[in-house]
This record gives sequence, structure tokens and C-alpha cells, in this order.
Amino acid sequence: MLGKGRTRSDTTPLLGKHKHKQQHQQPHPKNRFHSSPSACSHSISSPLFLEMAAAISSVSSSPTSHCNVFLGVDVGTGSARAGLFDEEGKLLASASSPIQIWKEGDCIEQSSTDIWHAVCSAVKAACSLAKIDGEQVKGIGFAATCSLVAVDADGSPVTVSWSGDSRRNIIVWMDHRAVKQAEKINSRNSPVLQYCGGSVSPEMQPPKLLWVKENLQESWSMVFRWMDLSDWLSYRATGDDTRSLCTTVCKWTYLGHAHMQHINEKDSRDMESCGWDDDFWEEIGLGDLVEGHHAKIGRSVAFPGHALGSGLTPTAAKELGLVAGTPVGTSLIDAHAGGVGVMESLPEKENDNEAICHRMVLVCGTSTCHMAVSRDKLFIPGVWGPFWSAMIPEYWLTEGGQSATGALLDYIIESHVASPRLANHAASQKTSLFQLLNNMLESMMRELQCPFIAALTEDTHVLPDFHGNRSPIADPKAKGVVFGLTLDPSEQQLARLYLATVQAIAYGTRHIVEHCNANGHKIDTLLACGGLSKNALFIQEHADIIGCSIILPRESESVLLGAAILGAVAAKKYTCLSEAMKALNAAGQVIHPSTDSRVKKYHDAKYRIFRELYQQQLLQRSIMAQALA
Repeated sequence: MLGKGRTRSDTTPLLGKHKHKQQHQQPHPKNRFHSSPSACSHSISSPLFLEMAAAISSVSSSPTSHCNVFLGVDVGTGSARAGLFDEEGKLLASASSPIQIWKEGDCIEQSSTDIWHAVCSAVKAACSLAKIDGEQVKGIGFAATCSLVAVDADGSPVTVSWSGDSRRNIIVWMDHRAVKQAEKINSRNSPVLQYCGGSVSPEMQPPKLLWVKENLQESWSMVFRWMDLSDWLSYRATGDDTRSLCTTVCKWTYLGHAHMQHINEKDSRDMESCGWDDDFWEEIGLGDLVEGHHAKIGRSVAFPGHALGSGLTPTAAKELGLVAGTPVGTSLIDAHAGGVGVMESLPEKENDNEAICHRMVLVCGTSTCHMAVSRDKLFIPGVWGPFWSAMIPEYWLTEGGQSATGALLDYIIESHVASPRLANHAASQKTSLFQLLNNMLESMMRELQCPFIAALTEDTHVLPDFHGNRSPIADPKAKGVVFGLTLDPSEQQLARLYLATVQAIAYGTRHIVEHCNANGHKIDTLLACGGLSKNALFIQEHADIIGCSIILPRESESVLLGAAILGAVAAKKYTCLSEAMKALNAAGQVIHPSTDSRVKKYHDAKYRIFRELYQQQLLQRSIMAQALA
């Protein structure tokens, strides 16, 4: 649920024609925090970063010399992106195209037709930038947000909107219209819920499906296929509606471990879907989805990277500018593709198969997902999973998350009175808003003689649950808190608030890591990717607050690389996903936590306040409930 390429108009419909921008790679500014090298500190939300992300070309050598090229496609919250990678996992070129989004209260919707057009535009632009022709692309993989797509028997869109607009056939991952339906489902205490942290989230598909059935009966009767967006992309490309173990297990309550007997089979295959719990669907009022061997939600499933159908259909190949029959791998959710694209990115390769179980990947965009794997299934209250083979075959996946991180930083900045002035300053200096804020904080630290940057927020504390708490509290009704506001309208006060919000997001990640380790994980190394990982302050604060080194990948486009790896596996260039990851992942910089004991003491104190803010909210919620009883 990453928001790659999100634009400032993310809160309004983008109804115009797609406009594609191209720009060669920009130099990364030097890291200004501690002595550790870091990635570019542009935020995914900043105007300059968006210019860079619109179509970044990073050709490593003569592109026409590459015989085997793998294409990754990633559909985020605000754009569709395409990236081309060589046999060493190096990015040749990437491009993006914006997509429409409609937001009306808790209802957030998109169009599958619009998304496919954006995908085609991005793929053609990336191939043009890299000077790659369709015959050189040997495999394709798709990744996308875990949004819900509705189509009829002809593959045409079916509206999921109160508006009745047939274009709006996707309920976006972050849509929270189904909170009541999630509560109803959780009250049943079905056994399948133990495999998603004990409860379903309104961001998962069963509550959304129940909402449509209860509120849009005509649409419900018209839908022939309900699909996760990444599965729909693969279906649109190949005509094969086999679903991914990633999407079905993580977002639909499918029990992937029903296929443990298939893991040792020599060839990847699509398998009859034997992991649906029919009693669950009957109990929650969606028994009609069981009909026809689960035809509407998935008759067959496959491991990520399994080659679908006969590859690209002639129609899809023409639309994409590629060759019919090009292998297409079974898809991944975007965050999980990020995990595949970064999890083996180590400075020194390790042959120990257990070593991977000590790592957690942070995929940081509009939201942040926290991905960790284990050999044994670990049931962790409030954290999604354990999901068998949902990301890496044979490993159980634990998936934590924060529903709003990049989106929260956008909100905090844009809602402040000083934001327009700051944006003008950034534009005049030809830098990003986030880089400007980072520089301001460093200047403030010197002027005020603070011992370290983090100390600027000693009187400002933030609880970042502005869109509920996904993990580890699993409370969609949780609210955000800002403690320490004054009448100060200055840009410096905005900088403090920005820093306090960055820290709050990192405290949330610390809470998730500690909770996972208390329940059986042994996480001691973090890897980060996604737009926010390019912000040096964001990464350094995470390292200091969690106390772990953070590895950044060599290739910054880890989600696109993870999707491309699916294509490489589908093309039989590697025998399995794990082999492909080890071959194509590579480490970049390593960010270490501060060795200053004062920094640790400071963050320990702020973390204690962070934890207390939610407990105070529960108490206040109880007081008001009693008052209104």
C-alpha cells in the first residue's frame, strides 16, 4: 500500500489526460545527518521528487547491449510505474504515469480502465528511455496496492461507488467504508482470523465485499470476478485469472498452508484453490462467493512468479508495445514486491537460510509495511499473519503496518499555516520541501545549541494514528494526537512538528519490532525501501529510535525490482524466487544508529510518552462513552 509517485492532487479526481514527464537521473544530495552515508533525502511527496520520479533514466551502460531484460510494473496509490532491469538487477530505466483517484469521506475509488492505460503509458516510456525493444523483454511481473477490483463477465468495470459511475470499479486499499462490516466479521471469531492477527481490518477484502453486498445490491449481482488489483493486472495481461498466494492469503483469508504438499514439486504450477474456508464465508453472509468452486474469488492459485497462461496475449502485447507470449509471473502486493526486491540486499551474502529470519523490511510510502519471515508460524496478536508462502516460498510471513506515514507527513505539512511560504522558499531554492525542512532543523540545532537534532522536539509529541492503528494495536478507530501546540505560526515551528511526526512514525515501527520479537521473532536488522527511504532524516531517526542498523538497497526502486524478479522467474531464468532474489538483490548504504548515549536516553523517554498517548486516548474514549450512554 505504497503511494509511489503520489501527487499533490491525490485528494481530488485526476480527470484529465495522462501527462508523462521525462527527466534524466538527478544527483543525490549528500547526507547531512551523523557520519553515516544515506540516500537522497527527497520525500516522495515533494514537488522536486515527483519531477524526478516521473520518469527517471539510470542507464548503466549501452542499453542495446542487454539481451535479457526483465520488466517490473507497480501500481501505487497515485501512479503506475514501470522499470526495466538487466541480468544483474541494475535499473536501466523507469517511468511513471498518474492515475485517477476519487476521495469522498471514507470512500476512496479508482478505475481499472484508467490504471491499465497508465500502465501501458509507463511501459512504453520506460522502454523508450532505455532504448529497449519488446523482444529484449524476457519476463514481466506486476505488483500493486491491495485494492479490490470488480468486473463483469466481459471483463468490463462494475461500479463500487455510491455515485453509480461505472468507471469507479476499484475500492482503494486505504478505503475505510467497511469498518462496521469488519467489526461484524470479527465478532464471529472464525478460526481463519488467527491467521491475520486475530481480526480482519477494514482494509482487507472480506469487509469491503460485505459492504458492497449490503449497500450496492445491483453491482453485487453484476460482478463476475472480484480480484485484487495485482491479480487483475496479470489477468488483463494474460487472460489467466489464477490468483496469487500473496494476495489471497494476505487479504482474503485464504489458508496458503493448504498447499504445503506442493512446495517440493519440480515445476511451478497453478493449483486448485483448496485453502478457502467455506464456513467462514457462509457465517459472514457471503456464502454466494463459494458457488462455482469459488469462481468469483479464485478457483486456482499459484506461488508468486509462476508463469501464467501463455504469457502476454496479442492484445495486451500490442497495448504495452511488447511481444505476445512474453512470460508473465504470478503477482505480488506492492509492499511484498518491495520485500522480494530488497530482503537479500546485504553487504556480504549469507548462505545460512535462517539468517533471513533476523531481518525486517520497511516498505515506506503512503503507508509503511513491515515484512518479516520465519520458518515456524508465529501467531502475533494485532499483527497480520502468519501467511505461508505469501512472499517467499516456504517461509511464514509476518506483516505489520502503519496505515498513514507519507500521507501523514503530507497532511501535517499542508495543514500548517506556514506551508505555502515554505513551499515558495523550496521552489525558489530549487529543492524539495522535505530537504528544506531537514536543512532548517540542522540550522535550528546549531542556533539553539541543541545536543542533537532530535532534541528539538522535547515539548512536542505525536501519536501518528490519524488513519487508525493497523499494528500492533489493530484499532481502526484510533485517532492521531499532537501534544505541545502553541500559537507560533512560523516555519521553524512547522519544522519541529514535521520532526516530531517523523519520530512518531519511527516509534510506531519500534513498537511493531518489539512486539514481534516478544512473540517469537529475532529481528536485529532492518532494510528499507520506498519513497520515504530516500529521506535521510527519516531513516536516521528510525535507526536511532529502534537501535538497529538500516540497510538501503543499491537500487532505490525495490518494488519495481521485486516485480521484475517475478518476470525473471516466470521466464525460467532462475529455478525459484529465492535464487532470483539472491542473484538480483544488492546492498547500497548502511545507516547506523547514533553511538551517543544521550540520543538513546532521549528517545527512550519520548517513546514512553508515545505509548502513554494511546492509553490516555482509551481512557478518554471510555469517559465519553459513559457520558453518552
